[in-house]
Amino acid sequence: MSGIRTNAAAELLGVSPNTLRSWERRFDYPTPRRTSGGHRQYDLAELEALRRALLETHNISSAIQVARQRGEGPTSATRLVEAFDRFDDAGADRVLEESLAVRSVERTVEDLLLPALELAEGREGRDAELELACRWATGWLHAARRVAPPATRPEGVLLFDSSARTDVEALHVQALELALRRAGFRVLLLSIGLGPERMVRAVRALDPVALVVCGAAATLDVVGRLVYVLRQLGSSGRVYEYRDAMPVTGGHSIPSLGTTPTEGTTSIRAVAESRRVEPAVAGGGVAVLQRLPVSG
Repeated sequence: MSGIRTNAAAELLGVSPNTLRSWERRFDYPTPRRTSGGHRQYDLAELEALRRALLETHNISSAIQVARQRGEGPTSATRLVEAFDRFDDAGADRVLEESLAVRSVERTVEDLLLPALELAEGREGRDAELELACRWATGWLHAARRVAPPATRPEGVLLFDSSARTDVEALHVQALELALRRAGFRVLLLSIGLGPERMVRAVRALDPVALVVCGAAATLDVVGRLVYVLRQLGSSGRVYEYRDAMPVTGGHSIPSLGTTPTEGTTSIRAVAESRRVEPAVAGGGVAVLQRLPVSG
């Protein structure tokens, strides 16, 4: 583990050695090791996490809380956002490559890429930086999808996306698609705005075990159109939602797949297993959604 002495650590953080030692006594952070000679040795990753948090919060107690929650090392969401802010797509590539050296693709997406996009989205006056982030992330996810192994399971999953093209929510949907493909499912991702005849062709082609409403702009009309197609075809697929995509305020009975690609993939695996022993429509999404308005 790399580390530096007190004076160098204080210089990195822009404070005096006495201030750094007082933070250690008061907050127990940053936490140095002790050398055999009794000297403090500070971890560089921990110092870097604190430095970035201080730049954001300008308050030591808040910065320490942020740094601890993130647990950031060299490949952090903040570092990826910094690359976006510099319009440095090559730098963003390097951050992801470093992450893939120590994390799986799934963990890189959930622990680094998606949190970075949410950080980039939550700031005012950075529209250009956010657009770059979304376009770069779209390209990265598409490249990862192209090298995903062929499907190893018979079940298909049809994702209907209602989000905008450069919207962060759309990238959450693409991340779910990638996770499902890497888990061996046959996956088709389409816009929820397709006409009924196109939906019919998609459902017939895939024969999906699950039809998932995704994105943040679904309407009851288009969801009703989807249910109408399922009824007309007598499909055994069931309707689910992802990340609270259903356009219904308050409670409803549409099963949720969760809010992360891992949760969604785990839920779909359970659906595929339960399909073998349960009637496809009984108590499921289609039966509930038949009450929704239907567009011809």
